[in-house]
Amino acid sequence: MKHFLPTFLVLCGLLATACNEGTQSAPKEDTYYETFTVELTDRTLTTGYSAAISGVQTVEIRPQVGGMITDILIEEGESVKKGQVLFIIDQTPYKAAYEIAIANVKSAEANLSTAQLILESNKGLFEQDVISEFDLMTAQNNLTEAEARLALCKAEEVNASNNLSYTEVRSPVNGVASMIPYRVGALVSSSIAQPLVTVSDDSRVYAYFSMAENQMLDMIKQYGSLDSAMRQMPEVELVMSNGDVYEHTGKINAISGTISESTGAVSIRAVFNNRNHLLRNGGSGTIIIPTTLTGCKAIPQTATYELQDRIFVYKVVDGKASATEIQVAPQNNGKEYIVVSGLEVGDVIVAEGAGLIKEGTVIKSKSMEGQE
Repeated sequence: MKHFLPTFLVLCGLLATACNEGTQSAPKEDTYYETFTVELTDRTLTTGYSAAISGVQTVEIRPQVGGMITDILIEEGESVKKGQVLFIIDQTPYKAAYEIAIANVKSAEANLSTAQLILESNKGLFEQDVISEFDLMTAQNNLTEAEARLALCKAEEVNASNNLSYTEVRSPVNGVASMIPYRVGALVSSSIAQPLVTVSDDSRVYAYFSMAENQMLDMIKQYGSLDSAMRQMPEVELVMSNGDVYEHTGKINAISGTISESTGAVSIRAVFNNRNHLLRNGGSGTIIIPTTLTGCKAIPQTATYELQDRIFVYKVVDGKASATEIQVAPQNNGKEYIVVSGLEVGDVIVAEGAGLIKEGTVIKSKSMEGQE
């Protein structure tokens, strides 16, 4: 009896442990799941593209004549007007050349006048047989030479005048001046490595970005052609580098007709109003293109799981979970997928925790909770 009692206690302990383990592994009968019924709806999805910002016209201003800078008439970053004088290059040698050209023109005009008088005189003398035909032709040739000399001198005068005018370096466009790498006294020429200044017309700006070839093909399929896409595409937004959305929307106004061989992408340009000059040439941002879908099937991303790059949901069939592969659109809003195929309107799917469910799991909707 003494040996039986300890053995009995050990057996009871083992049975109790086994019962506890069985109780812990048994599935809970009161597990309920969120479900979602597939319906048609409308969604506006957005896609972002990195963009480089440029003024509608950016001009590097270089001198057309060489010389020393004698005056700088603008401040760095200043707004300038078309035709405004920005720099003055030493004018002394160019003024002298211009005055010489004027004097040469006057001299050539006098020579021409003399040649005309001699020719007229020789014509009379030739008719009176005082001079030979050779003398007459010589006078004619002298007149022709005097005319050519005058034309050459006038051309040199124009050239000298232009060179003198080029000593006043003017802005060809309205815009904003960049930093100036030169100072008064610097010797410059038309072959300088850095421009005197860069002027950017940023009353409007271009945002250049690239779109993958397959995205471009989807766009053509949606709108029919690139021309139709530019006409019909909605206005786009620009997220600036600080994360703020730019106050004005823009419009896509150019799409490249070729695909880059190195990147496989298509260059696209959007234009934005920039009267407040907030956007600057050389800046960056993100173009946001909206896509409006009508009558689409949107499901929560929490209802999906991935297996070998394929997307699945658990469809509720006869109260049980049935794994179903679906195809989704490439665009999404970060919370939902747009189902292209695999689900029909009226299908019920498990809305949360799809990755934790197994095939054939009994699905009780939370809407049923409290009804049993």
